[in-house]
Amino acid sequence: MDYSQFLHMIPEAVLVAILIIVFIADFASSKKEQRPWFNPLMCALMVVQLGLTFIPQGLDSAFGGMYYSYPMVNVMKTILSAATLIVVIMSRVWLQREDSRHREGEFYMLVISTLLGMYMMMSAGHFLMFYLGLEMASVPMACLVALDKYRNNSAEGAAKYILTATFSSGVMLFGISFIYGAVGTLYFRDVASLIQATPLTIMGMVFFFSGLGFKISLVPFHFWTADTYQGAPTVVTGYLSVVSKGAAAFTLMVILYKVFAPLTQYWQYLLYVVVVLSITVANLFAIRQKELKRFMAFSSISQAGYIMLAVIGGNDMGVVSLVYYVLVYVAANLAVFAVISIVEQRNGGATEMDAYNGFYKTNPKLSFIMTLALFSLAGIPPFAGMFSKFFVFMSALELRQTGNFLPYLVVFIALVNTVVSLYYYLLIVKAMYIKDSENPLPTFKSDGNTKLALALCTVGIVAFGVVSCVYNWIYAAL
Repeated sequence: MDYSQFLHMIPEAVLVAILIIVFIADFASSKKEQRPWFNPLMCALMVVQLGLTFIPQGLDSAFGGMYYSYPMVNVMKTILSAATLIVVIMSRVWLQREDSRHREGEFYMLVISTLLGMYMMMSAGHFLMFYLGLEMASVPMACLVALDKYRNNSAEGAAKYILTATFSSGVMLFGISFIYGAVGTLYFRDVASLIQATPLTIMGMVFFFSGLGFKISLVPFHFWTADTYQGAPTVVTGYLSVVSKGAAAFTLMVILYKVFAPLTQYWQYLLYVVVVLSITVANLFAIRQKELKRFMAFSSISQAGYIMLAVIGGNDMGVVSLVYYVLVYVAANLAVFAVISIVEQRNGGATEMDAYNGFYKTNPKLSFIMTLALFSLAGIPPFAGMFSKFFVFMSALELRQTGNFLPYLVVFIALVNTVVSLYYYLLIVKAMYIKDSENPLPTFKSDGNTKLALALCTVGIVAFGVVSCVYNWIYAAL
């Protein structure tokens, strides 16, 4: 084996180097004492990794086509690295807590391990490489969910996550075995040239889609999401809702486009059903939620439906729309979870929606940022969320097939659901600005890390929709 092939895997190599540095730093320092330098060290390492990932790279392959690097996947890796950096920044307050301080090193190592697995999954050119990357991301993620095991049902959330992840992996492997039995290879490029629409391959494709649907939490594969989001530490919930979901959605899109291209008409009909169910069911359940983390769980399921709506068209605009939607979603969703996290830390773990009654009177700045983020998630102009939904709808409507009205019907249902989502997002805004409380949340100042994370997210919410260079950067990677 020529070890120079590792030079084509610069983002992954840098993550491995960071993992080693963090391990040595954690092992060599005392966990019983405060380590104020640890979080800045991790942030600096992630900034270096983000800069190296941002450097444009051409089309490269390694290990006989098992690994591929190309401009669009590098753009996606850059977005996920930026999201991870924001999560690391906002985690400092939680990790300084007395019962979490000794787990700071483990938290950083688990985050880097999951990100490394997602990188391998997105760059895979072989089903075995894809599966290894998927498991490399899933197993440490279960440990992250359980990291707060003595509080907030964290262990219960982790148990539900790992059980559903195990089941979904088994279903996916079953589908991959069908594909291998039909074509005799696991290389993506070879499968695409040999696969035909037979009952065996269609069933294999459905099982594969079902397995990855669990990772994206699409309906009807979403049952783990609310309990896991509620039980996990809030910082981990934010990471799980944007980074893990974005990587899985991008990977599913790539495999559907490249590997299952001869079966397009079959997976398109599958997507019609799943997208409509995900958006509609999640919106209806979100209206009933009184706990904010469960509320955001159903919101993320609905957002996953909108993300996968971009895949229906099977065109280049769909690729750009999905990546752009994930970028905007990262900024808005992490802003919400940053506010939830800081309120939870300052007010004894309060995550109920009623706790935010009168929040504007005591903390107007946080209320304003929360409102911007919720408006972006709802798709209200002029925030970036409106533009991301517009591009997703346009990419779905570019599917032109004679006599096929389903894309128009699906987009119409998605548009109607934006009104429903606006209603339940406004419930939080109503609680903060209109409802009164006898015991409102006290006035408090955010720490420097939280202010930085909120500033980065707010810039993204406001700027990504009006600064054309962001969309052009993604479009240029096609």
